[in-house]
Amino acid sequence: MLTHHRLPVCLSVISTDLPVWFTVQNDATLYHKGQNRFHLLLREPALQGWENEPLTTEAPKPLQRGEHRLLWLEISPYRVNMTMQGNENLSYRHFWEQGVFGMSRYWLQGDHNKGHQSLQLRNYTRFLKLEGRSFPERLELDYELWSDKVQLGRYLLTLQIYQS
Repeated sequence: MLTHHRLPVCLSVISTDLPVWFTVQNDATLYHKGQNRFHLLLREPALQGWENEPLTTEAPKPLQRGEHRLLWLEISPYRVNMTMQGNENLSYRHFWEQGVFGMSRYWLQGDHNKGHQSLQLRNYTRFLKLEGRSFPERLELDYELWSDKVQLGRYLLTLQIYQS
């Protein structure tokens, strides 16, 4: 039986060897899809400065309606898929499974007449842990991102789901 809950969450991605740090705190919708299987939908703000906007020291403008991205996570104790969509210029999909080389694919949209290009990388999941018995409370992922034989960093993804 499909059930859903609206809960506050905190999603963070941190690189252990590069200056990459990203955190989103927002309400998310959690769908219980079956025994230890969940889908989580989360809206996040659009990337600032992605559209060749000049960088300024001014405070960021508030987001207008429709200026967001949608993150969709498919979660189980054994594997995680994360898809980002809703941005006109960038989309991505990651597949992680502990001890396995998964896929990270990015789609870059350019000129509408030229279509879009895709970039596929590999990721190696060093550690995957889902806490919470009947309801997920915390997800931890430790993975490496690879392009052929070149490591592009090691990343820690943490998802904290707060019970109301």
